[in-house]
Amino acid sequence: MLPGQHKYFRLDLKPDVVTRGKIKYARHDLHHWSPDKVFAEDDLYTTQWGNITNREIEQFFFGRLDNEGADAVEYFCNFDYKTFIEKHFHRFMTYLSVQKLRTPKGLATFEMLAKSANRNATLLLLQEMQNMYCATWTECIWQIAEATNSATKFIISDHPVTVYNRGCPPLSKYCREGNEPDIRLNATHTYFPLSLEKVLILTNLSWVRDPYQHETSVRPNPRLFRTAMFNMTTIQTGRQLNDDEVLQINYITKRRAYRYIAAAEKEWLYPERHVSTDHWKKLGDGWLLMPEARLVTTGGEIVIGYAGGGGESFSEYGHRPWQKGYKDEERERREWAALDRFQAEWAMKHGPKFVANNADFGMYRIRQDSEDMTAHHKSVLERYRKRRR
Repeated sequence: MLPGQHKYFRLDLKPDVVTRGKIKYARHDLHHWSPDKVFAEDDLYTTQWGNITNREIEQFFFGRLDNEGADAVEYFCNFDYKTFIEKHFHRFMTYLSVQKLRTPKGLATFEMLAKSANRNATLLLLQEMQNMYCATWTECIWQIAEATNSATKFIISDHPVTVYNRGCPPLSKYCREGNEPDIRLNATHTYFPLSLEKVLILTNLSWVRDPYQHETSVRPNPRLFRTAMFNMTTIQTGRQLNDDEVLQINYITKRRAYRYIAAAEKEWLYPERHVSTDHWKKLGDGWLLMPEARLVTTGGEIVIGYAGGGGESFSEYGHRPWQKGYKDEERERREWAALDRFQAEWAMKHGPKFVANNADFGMYRIRQDSEDMTAHHKSVLERYRKRRR
């Protein structure tokens, strides 16, 4: 919330319709409530065994996750490459995964996927599968973008872990009846507001390397439950979003909400009034949530050696040496050519100065293309233009 503020503005996207005799009317859609009431729902995590009502899941499972998650969210909101704390990463991953599962929208989707017979079974299964999304997100490109220079700040919804795939508009088969695009589809981004002014955006590596492939094809190695490696030096920070970019993100949040959204300012609840485009595929010219392309590389095999001997290795997509896809020369050639082209298009759109930085090679500052690199980007695009003629 804003300094000195104690209540959010909450908008009900599906206000109840009340019938009294021959009169029908919709309840008020706008409220001004404290944070603990904005998205509250009675007995969402209550289990019922015969006549016995049990709220221990909310108290002991979700309560612990919320306490640990709050510290982890604060850590990434103020992320510093020089003080990486591993426990915050693990706690944040679990917190984010459970946040996606535990909302009314998330539980409905989870029940459908798990073919769960009742809410009791769903809540018990959720605890078993709490890290369902962690491996996929671990292998994404992470960026922490900011709205510091924007008059508009981020809004939140009753489904705060939001996914966006430009190839899956709200009325598509991927989004009907409360569904949403699988995070393993190449073009699916996941984002989560860390504060009013900061948002974490997770983008599949396969999409950054080749944004010319089909949006709804599946990323390499899509298995959910497995070991994954994380390189914190590749986290991108420093990107300053302009007002229209923040409005577009808020527009996505509103369209992907289940029923409620909330904001510190009433006008922020209506991004569609001010956004430059509401065309799902053209938000940010199709690249709204993309990270700084010039900070992304090809390759990425990780080899670990242990002090007592032995070791392990992983491909950039989490394959192990004995698995199909660990070495894929055709994929590598395609991704190298596509990334070279994407970096060139990104550079022409944003200019020589990078929009973000990371800690690769010990560099903590915003970089800039040299004149030779700018000339290379232009030559790459000219080559592709000639091929299309």
